[in-house]
Amino acid sequence: MTRKTSARRPGRGASPAGAVTAVVLDPTSSAPLHRQVYEALRGAIFAGRLRSGSKLPSTRALAAHLSLSRNTVLGAYAQLLAEGYLRGRIGSGTYVADALPERLLLARRDPAPKLSPAPDGAALSQRGALVAGAPSPFRRGSEPLGPAGWAFQVGVPAFDAFPAATWGRLMSRRWDRSWRALLPRHEPQGHAPLRRAIADYLVTARGVRCTPEQVVVVSGAQQAISLAAEVLLDPGDEAWVEDPGYTAARSALVAAGAVAVPVPVDGEGLDVAAAVRRSASARLAVVTPSHQFPLGVTMSLGRRLALLDWARSSGGWVFEDDYDSEFRYAGRPLAALQGLSPDARVIYAGTFSKVLSPSLRLGYVVVPEGLVDAFAAAKALADVSSPSLEQAVLADFMVEGHFARHVRRMRVLYERRQAALVEAAARELPGLLEVLPAPAGMHLLGWLPPGRPDRAAAERAVANGVRCAALSDLRVDAAGRGALLLGYAAVPEDAIDEGVRRLATALR
Repeated sequence: MTRKTSARRPGRGASPAGAVTAVVLDPTSSAPLHRQVYEALRGAIFAGRLRSGSKLPSTRALAAHLSLSRNTVLGAYAQLLAEGYLRGRIGSGTYVADALPERLLLARRDPAPKLSPAPDGAALSQRGALVAGAPSPFRRGSEPLGPAGWAFQVGVPAFDAFPAATWGRLMSRRWDRSWRALLPRHEPQGHAPLRRAIADYLVTARGVRCTPEQVVVVSGAQQAISLAAEVLLDPGDEAWVEDPGYTAARSALVAAGAVAVPVPVDGEGLDVAAAVRRSASARLAVVTPSHQFPLGVTMSLGRRLALLDWARSSGGWVFEDDYDSEFRYAGRPLAALQGLSPDARVIYAGTFSKVLSPSLRLGYVVVPEGLVDAFAAAKALADVSSPSLEQAVLADFMVEGHFARHVRRMRVLYERRQAALVEAAARELPGLLEVLPAPAGMHLLGWLPPGRPDRAAAERAVANGVRCAALSDLRVDAAGRGALLLGYAAVPEDAIDEGVRRLATALR
């Protein structure tokens, strides 16, 4: 005898009644009812109480059993279908999926094969070896160290004063208004409203001669240096760098195959005459003229003009890193080197890392009109473009005046924190470290007694819960008095006192 089968045969495993008993609602919960139904069914599937292939009751039947509207149950089913926990069969009903979506997202863990050890130096190109061996301050990461918090890490802004409420409000508003336009967008040169805001700010606050079309948004000053080296230098070309100076700039040049030529810095900034004597054929000069890093001196007008004359006569380029020019505590901010001459061969770079947060990874580079296409192309090859949402929010932040207000507040705050550091050092560090005030910046130099090695002092400081950089680590020419760089911008005044006490203990 032939057995008759039904086209609506129940699936494998539990009966539809299992889904009914799986759902228990909590009237005291703040979760919406459709969410409670979704969570209950998903939990039963995950726990195996509703097995693969099990048929669920119709939405009408489950709604009637739970005394809910059918739309509530429809919403729960729709979410489970969208996430892959359920499968619908036309004319048959709704069933638990044969494979949970989590299993489709996790790789199978096969036993790891035994690999033979790689030979020494395997697979690295010459440039790869240069990149791997180049020193970088970013490899260490950034985090507070011990009870003294951020004392005295260099280059870190005041996270405790970040305008979080304003930023969050702008981000929420921008997302609500523009998410459909921002998600697919990629603009290698940068978000046009942000480029306009940056150009307006630089013309007014820094005396830069530029239009929005000359601005390229980058991930920070470090990427700006890398792009300049890629676009302007051939392997073997020589480039002047300040000594002492920013080690990551030297590393970017070396990684590009260029030869970094160290040039001494004195009270007037980079010694241009000495630079010409050391390398008359250099193609690029990397400088921090407004506030030299790490010594803090300002390049004199005579040196600035000499540097521009060298670039014009030799066909070379000047890379101006204006990394913390906003924070000047005596007199008006100094105009940028780029603005001294309308035909200056200057690549001007700045960053929002020092003003807002390094994690934003947003900066800018202003280039002569003839180089815009090359820099935009290099940026596109490096990472396509900077994040669209963050760029749009930053543009709003600047256009609505929040950026200028934040800079004014930080200038007052940093001046107060610098004064607290100088006062605490005078009280706790006499004979151990000479710390003098400075008219600008986010760090001070603490000079050790002659003959005291600064690397050893920095290591003892870290062991005692304080992080500060040794000046000799920023020198190519190792000669000179030892000093420690003391970043104060991110350190509240009570933590400054604690940090100085710990530093005193480390140096005794």
